[in-house]
Amino acid sequence: MKNSENIKSLIDSIQNIEGQELTFNEEAIKNEYENQNDEQSLAIKILSIFGGLLSCITFLGFLFIAGLYNSKEGLLVTGIIFVLGAVGLNKISDRIIIDTISVSSYVIGFTLIWMGLERVNFDESTIQIIFVFVGIATLILVQNYILSFVATLVTNLSFLALLLEGNQYDLIHLYTFAMVFILSFFMLNEGKIITTSKKLSRLYNPLRIGLIFSLLIGLIFLGKKGMLRITPEYIWLSSISVILFIVYVIIELINILQVKDIQSKIGIYIFTILILASTVLSPAISGAILIILLSFKVNYKTGLAIGIIAFIYFVSQYYYDLKFTLLTKSIMMFTTGILFLAFYLFTHKKLSENEKV
Repeated sequence: MKNSENIKSLIDSIQNIEGQELTFNEEAIKNEYENQNDEQSLAIKILSIFGGLLSCITFLGFLFIAGLYNSKEGLLVTGIIFVLGAVGLNKISDRIIIDTISVSSYVIGFTLIWMGLERVNFDESTIQIIFVFVGIATLILVQNYILSFVATLVTNLSFLALLLEGNQYDLIHLYTFAMVFILSFFMLNEGKIITTSKKLSRLYNPLRIGLIFSLLIGLIFLGKKGMLRITPEYIWLSSISVILFIVYVIIELINILQVKDIQSKIGIYIFTILILASTVLSPAISGAILIILLSFKVNYKTGLAIGIIAFIYFVSQYYYDLKFTLLTKSIMMFTTGILFLAFYLFTHKKLSENEKV
């Protein structure tokens, strides 16, 4: 639906099929569609946030010059005021300028609280637990797109920092499994979640994109050698958890595409096994594939673009780290590309056949 006329046309078509006794709140549908369009202008809002963030940093610099940094109580009180102010502003208005101010205030508030808690000699684990609860509380109180997106990142990254506290780097596999499970649950149950309550329907989009970025951050730590001292012998743990969800999504896609031919199913399963077997030692690649498949299944174009970009990056990073000759790496990449092109041609053919039916 590109505009409100499309909405009217769709409503009329449904009424012709179901009968005139079926009624709609047309005005509410149009208002919700406009809100959806506002929420989808993520790039514009992010640019606005950067401008507001620079302004707030300037103001914060003035506070430090005034001696705020020397007062741990001042840091904590000011940080709490910034966070509460951000939540309060979003309860009052949903305008972009308010989003800019509130999100900037929210981020700076967290920074001040973190600095204040460290000055009070709170240990890192306690600080991360506090941030997790504050992030969850924000999601409960506010359903604004950008602020909910930031709160999701704060919550998940604080959870990751809590797991890695004390140099327990292998616990990142637990984080990966948690993010994969929650993201898959959200995207595979989109209809049920959106229709459960109005609050969840408004939270769904920012939570979804926030979970995708949270998963990608964990995958970056796994995909880039040397970022974390992860035990190489356990790297397959994250891969197995991701691969299990990929297989489930593949089965769902086979049913959606109505693939009934036994030979076609066998071909898909063989292709899946070959690709997934090659990613056992690189969970970042399989994680990107999962994002692509989930986004493809629910027709989420932004997630699909993010997944493709992440896949290209992780594949490049993986082959760059391999201790093979350039010729061997080229052959491996060429073979992988042929496999993916074959899979694309097959799915495109099946989709075209379904559309004709």
